[in-house]
Amino acid sequence: MAFGNMEEGGGDEEGMLSEINVTPFVDVMLVLLIVFMVAAPMMMAGVPVDLPRAASAPVPQVTEPLVLTLDRQGRVFIEETETDPATLVTTLAPMAAAAPDRPVFLRADRAQAYGEVMRVLAALAAAGFGRASLIGEAAP
Repeated sequence: MAFGNMEEGGGDEEGMLSEINVTPFVDVMLVLLIVFMVAAPMMMAGVPVDLPRAASAPVPQVTEPLVLTLDRQGRVFIEETETDPATLVTTLAPMAAAAPDRPVFLRADRAQAYGEVMRVLAALAAAGFGRASLIGEAAP
């Protein structure tokens, strides 16, 4: 801004200069643009995946895992014993109370609907198991 002495010589002919410095504004906007460009791909939620096969080696386990199986007909097995799906929570609750940190593996048939798999996972959570892993077939 330019200031002149208004009292001497009749003042400044042009008056005060008023300009907005937009450089800091542009700098901030470019930084925000870069942040959103980097963060946007990480926020993607609907990525299509094909989960049944995995090429990695099995993870070694310290304790013996509990294996649940959901077959093509919708029957639920705990280890090798068939269990009624309606009483699954009451059957699993004593096992969870005995060893709440025991690893749980769920083997679900490829033809089973996602909702049925989620129903079994919900029963595991309601029984007291905090974590469960889904088992897939190794890639050839």
